[in-house]
Amino acid sequence: MALHIIIDGYNLIKNSPSLSALDRQDLQLGREALIDLLADYKKVKSHKITVVFDGAGSIDASSSRDRIKGIRVVFSRRDQTADTVIKNMASQEREKALIVSSDRDVTHTAATFQSATISSSEFEAKLALAEQMSAADKPGDDGKGGWIPTTRKKGPSRRLSKRKRRNRMKVRKL
Repeated sequence: MALHIIIDGYNLIKNSPSLSALDRQDLQLGREALIDLLADYKKVKSHKITVVFDGAGSIDASSSRDRIKGIRVVFSRRDQTADTVIKNMASQEREKALIVSSDRDVTHTAATFQSATISSSEFEAKLALAEQMSAADKPGDDGKGGWIPTTRKKGPSRRLSKRKRRNRMKVRKL
């Protein structure tokens, strides 16, 4: 099953120290930096990615949809918020979706539609890890590192709920 990552754009930018610094300089710089990060991530992991931004303050009355560097970018219409667009997408995608937001209302609504959720800060850590992995795969790597055999037992001491196990499986795909 293909995973569709739906990102609350401004929420991720505001919760990221590096992106929020660019955002304070210029709103467009923050958006472009986020899309560049996501494009690099898409090269490593080929998940379908959609970023939703608030378009409430924009002049255009209709919802704007673009594809930039393989990332689908959606601006909400003037009469709705990005949160509403994300909730609607979660209701359509259901268990295929992974919602990236630190907004409790958005994550709670997405969970009711069986969509997996991850906070913005956790997803940013996954982005950084994927960037390190892509840098390690580049030519000139000395081949050291990798898997180290161990006999240590793995697994939880008690079983998680079915919803939490499904959520964990989707987050592991990142």
